[in-house]
Amino acid sequence: MAQQPIFLERESYRRRRLGDAAKLLPVLGVVLFLMPLLWAGRGSTAGGLVFLFIAWAFLIFVMALLSRRLAETEPKLDEEAGSDDAV
Repeated sequence: MAQQPIFLERESYRRRRLGDAAKLLPVLGVVLFLMPLLWAGRGSTAGGLVFLFIAWAFLIFVMALLSRRLAETEPKLDEEAGSDDAV
């Protein structure tokens, strides 16, 4: 008896992958921020600071893109279910 493959809706799949990417972004940030420590004896302090600034700006840019995409793909709530205040 062959099992049918599990079907995932395209939007929910993309939303989950974007959420996974957002969860991994702090790990990428830690790796990028620790990179100048590997260059401690070889590179200049100014070069390390420039790298840190660029890495910081890159992380902000990527997080802004991810958060915008996550907000666009967020499931829409039903208008009637959300308006319980009206009596």
